[in-house]
Amino acid sequence: MSRILNLHTFCKITRVTKIPQALFSTSVSRLHKPNARKQLQGTGAVPQRAGLANDKQVFLDWNSRETSIYNHFWLRDHCRCKQCYHPITRQRLINTFSIPRDIQPAAIDSTENGLVVTWPDGHRSTYAWDWLYTHSYSPVLRTSEPLANKKPKLWDAELKSTPVDYEAVMQTNEGLRQWIDQLETYGIAFVEGVPTTIEDTEKLARRVCFLRETHYSQGMWSFTADLAHADTAYTQLALGAHTDNTYFTEPAGLQMFHKLEFKGQGGDSLFVDGFSIAKQLKALSPNAYRTLSSTLVPTHSAGDENVLIVPTPRANPILNHGPDGELFQIRYNNDDRSTLDHLSSTQLDEFYDALFLWHNLLTSKKNEYWDSLPPGRVVIFDNWRVLHGRSAFTGHRRICGAYFPWDDYKSRARTIRMSSEDKDRLL
Repeated sequence: MSRILNLHTFCKITRVTKIPQALFSTSVSRLHKPNARKQLQGTGAVPQRAGLANDKQVFLDWNSRETSIYNHFWLRDHCRCKQCYHPITRQRLINTFSIPRDIQPAAIDSTENGLVVTWPDGHRSTYAWDWLYTHSYSPVLRTSEPLANKKPKLWDAELKSTPVDYEAVMQTNEGLRQWIDQLETYGIAFVEGVPTTIEDTEKLARRVCFLRETHYSQGMWSFTADLAHADTAYTQLALGAHTDNTYFTEPAGLQMFHKLEFKGQGGDSLFVDGFSIAKQLKALSPNAYRTLSSTLVPTHSAGDENVLIVPTPRANPILNHGPDGELFQIRYNNDDRSTLDHLSSTQLDEFYDALFLWHNLLTSKKNEYWDSLPPGRVVIFDNWRVLHGRSAFTGHRRICGAYFPWDDYKSRARTIRMSSEDKDRLL
């Protein structure tokens, strides 16, 4: 039966607790913070009515005059009691495969704290109203995905960034939150007043998350132009704008630089907002944008004697998009590109034409942000978005830095701005 039943004609309900309508229209679930709505999008209100829609679904009529439908099996499978869902680890304990596929509630109660469903075996499940609203799927009521990445703000050569003080980041969560907020928003952020030692720079880095080990180092790295590794980064040569680790299956999420020592000329650091370049390319030539989003480019790292790294899969596009069509990652280092022997002549022409347009935008002065990065000034940037390079230099230049895993960085970014109650509502 597909039609919505009236509250007075519920089928197969043994008990319904009626709550005055004023309660529904004025109360916020007490299982969560009263100000949660102000902090995160997607928080719901208390519904005006709740009941059985048919023999497979429950309905909730919200104050916004929207009606949500929840499958009985889905509700039982998502019970949040401590027997079904661990309150500390936030992992599921219920055995999904022990639930009858045709399960139906024995009773439904509308309470101040949420929807209470009693199942045929006597088990009682309570679902907070704002949790139900956030996870409404028929229809989707949330205005955005609460755990999605923050909306980026694009920039060019005129980037205006306000560095965060080192002591504020090290001593307070507010300072750390400001630093990470800039990083999530612009893909790049700076810290001033950092002691010029590897040890202090590492302490700063670990305020974000643990570091990623690679064949370059077991965490922090420090180098001069000594070719300690067979990579052009270990020379005095100029480096064009690129992202690192295109040859890894998962490139590092973040990268940090701190110039500890410098006596010479040149060696300034270059940064380009890859998301901005991609937007410009799409406007200039949608076909070129599609080509760089679909053409698979093989890459490698093979300079060191005992190193031969290629990604799995073997090749990836320069512009990578999620299932929603949104650009989430740029993988571009023309120096690390392997032989293009898998494309037809037509495909090669299309790729090179698109690559030239990309390069022209990437090297346009209006898009290049240069910073001398004097000792004491640390930069951290999103390696999936911001391309970096440097000018050629002479003399002595020692720089240290680190790679960071993407997922652990994003975890830190979420937890620094969310509470335990927010976690409960969003998961």
